[in-house]
Amino acid sequence: MMAWKTLDDMDLNGKRVLCRVDINVPVENGHVTDATRIERIVPTVEYILEQGGTPILIAHFGRPKGKVVLDLSLRVVVTALSEALGRKVRLIETLEAAEAGTDEIAGADVLLLENIRFYPGEEKNDAALAQRLAGLGDIYCNDAFSAAHRAHASTEALARLLPACAGRLMQTELQALESALSAPERPVGAVVGGAKVSTKIDLLQNLVQKLDILVIGGGMANTFLAAMGADMGASLREDDLLDTARAILDEAKTRGCRVILPVDGRVAREFAAGAAFDLIALNGDTKLDADQMVLDAGDAAVVEIVTAFETLKTLIWNGPLGAFEIAPFDTATVAAAQAAAKLTRDGALVTVAGGGDTVAALNQAGAADDFTYISTAGGAFLEWMEGKELPGVAALS
Repeated sequence: MMAWKTLDDMDLNGKRVLCRVDINVPVENGHVTDATRIERIVPTVEYILEQGGTPILIAHFGRPKGKVVLDLSLRVVVTALSEALGRKVRLIETLEAAEAGTDEIAGADVLLLENIRFYPGEEKNDAALAQRLAGLGDIYCNDAFSAAHRAHASTEALARLLPACAGRLMQTELQALESALSAPERPVGAVVGGAKVSTKIDLLQNLVQKLDILVIGGGMANTFLAAMGADMGASLREDDLLDTARAILDEAKTRGCRVILPVDGRVAREFAAGAAFDLIALNGDTKLDADQMVLDAGDAAVVEIVTAFETLKTLIWNGPLGAFEIAPFDTATVAAAQAAAKLTRDGALVTVAGGGDTVAALNQAGAADDFTYISTAGGAFLEWMEGKELPGVAALS
């Protein structure tokens, strides 16, 4: 049972709804170049309007660090926002203006407060700022899962001052993540890739306690192979984390989580697109030359990984299996992603993916559209996977 409320639990008629959104979109020469984040908040704003409420959007843009930085004004997104919503959106430049209210403000369909990070109190989770924001509305709706791992005034303190709920995007994201990790259909597995173990220690330690199968790829796999005794040559690895890697493997064994490391790899002598490579078996006895480096999982590794996918009901994906940004070292990531996508299409697997490189890697593989859910939330997705409480979610319950 989910502890947080949704828009369906709220009476919105005649209410001012303070809605925290993430519209931190890429902009070039004053124009929004990718409106994905804006498009994803449309269902929430439309629902509030349909129910007779007035949406007052609260958002950040860039990192102004508590000062007014005109280059980081939300004015730049107003046109794209109006187009996506098919409604008149008015930017309110100061909290004073919002508090005073004008006929213009009263006449707009959707209100957008200026960049909330212009206020030093935002990132300090300042109670006085939250109190001022609360004075502008009757209901609080958080639709910015991507900012939910930060305890800021507009995500945490404010949520505790008004009747609070999750917006549609937040609701979708939380339901997807709960189905993948909190109460998944088993067997459940994960792919965790990327360059460094150091950035994913908490993630790995949490996952081995919850998963049936854990596939480790990318540069991280080299550290685990080195921990098992392999000489990994010039491969990217973290020698100061060998004990940590061994401890994670021991914990996995205790918990009955099968860890899959690449049984072979594409091994090159230079990190470059189109570099010549050999397929070399990888295990605790591997001894690579000093100038050899593993840049991708090999063909046998892919077969083992895909065979494992076929035994699963739920798969979580975070990070690539190799140096996917340069061919041919994207081969394993593309092949494994396409296999997971096909199993999802066939209704055999629920796939949830997230984290920076992951979305790019799945798009490159042409697999993203077939995954059950792709989170664009980055840090919040990872912290959820690490088993940490997210302040912005906790404040809704």
